[in-house]
Amino acid sequence: MYNTISTTELKQKLQTETLALLDVREAYEFAEGHVPKAQNLPLSELGDTVSSLDPATHYYLICRSGNRSASACEYLSQAGFQVTNIAGGMNDWKGAISQ
Repeated sequence: MYNTISTTELKQKLQTETLALLDVREAYEFAEGHVPKAQNLPLSELGDTVSSLDPATHYYLICRSGNRSASACEYLSQAGFQVTNIAGGMNDWKGAISQ
């Protein structure tokens, strides 16, 4: 089980909190533009890299539209992680973009 928030809610949270934000798009997509301070952890590599994540950390996951991040949230929540999916993903993101 995982939570879902909108990109508007994410933007508000980022103004007042330090979040562990994971962008699960492929590296080339991430390089084209991402939410500032997001870390790239492609969904295609998640199974191999999950051991690098801290089980005590709440992770927020974003992708292009919210589908891949939902899949990643499902996988991570079943592995015992506390995660939140960003609905709409980068398609809906109205904030600053880093490259």
